[in-house]
Amino acid sequence: MKEILILSGKGGTGKTSITAALSYFLKENDIIVDADVDAADMHILLAPDNNEKFEFYSGKECSVIEKKCTLCGICAENCHYNAIMLNEKSAKIDNIECESCLLCYNLCPEEAIIAKDSHCGEYYISNTKINRKLIHAKLKSGADNSGKLVSTVRTVAKQKGNENDSDIILIDGPPGIGCPVIAAMTGVKYVVLVTEPTLSGFSDLKRIIDLINHFKIKAGCIINKATINENVKNEIENFCKENNVEIIGKIPYTKKFYTALVSKKSIVETDVDFRNEFKKMWRKIQKAI
Repeated sequence: MKEILILSGKGGTGKTSITAALSYFLKENDIIVDADVDAADMHILLAPDNNEKFEFYSGKECSVIEKKCTLCGICAENCHYNAIMLNEKSAKIDNIECESCLLCYNLCPEEAIIAKDSHCGEYYISNTKINRKLIHAKLKSGADNSGKLVSTVRTVAKQKGNENDSDIILIDGPPGIGCPVIAAMTGVKYVVLVTEPTLSGFSDLKRIIDLINHFKIKAGCIINKATINENVKNEIENFCKENNVEIIGKIPYTKKFYTALVSKKSIVETDVDFRNEFKKMWRKIQKAI
């Protein structure tokens, strides 16, 4: 079973639209993963039923037992994040500011602070309109455990893939180069980079290729909106060649993607020519892995 990860160094390059289009060429027993847990939107195009829902807990959330608290102030004095609000009547913990270090929990002489597992979001195992399983998630607003949730959905996808005797897990990864991206990248067989010929797009592509080279993962690149800047497109192609990154495809700028998205459809559903182009790209990816 091989994991293929779709990445972009920045948001807005069309990564999810391209992942959704490629998912149409998977076998029915293969698995799709939306690992962009901070801003999941694969559901817009694949219409999952959210059939199985699971709660995601990570880290600890502290609170004060008012009856036991003597307002000694030890917790507030030692909190490095100024997350404890203390006055003459009560002590409360601001869980937005709190970093769950548990120092207050361990210092409290009255054992008036409790630490419970923090509910950070949900993840789902769903059926989609294209008859492929989708493993996806939603991180709770303000939660900072996106990397762990990415790892969780990948683990669940592998388990479901083993059950289904899947050949491929196709992962729509998070943007950027931070912790969630590393959690999505570790151990994958192949990375497909999605970029656009803008200065910011090229700059972020360089950063993500540096990261891929660090992990020694084979990669290819799809240049989306390829016709908006010929000079930058050529620079991207040259840079990819220098870094042994194959150009898998070049997609011209067109409003057809927008029209398809508004109707909650993938471009391969609405345009035969694009369906054929994505089929060619998928064949290149299969050959590469």
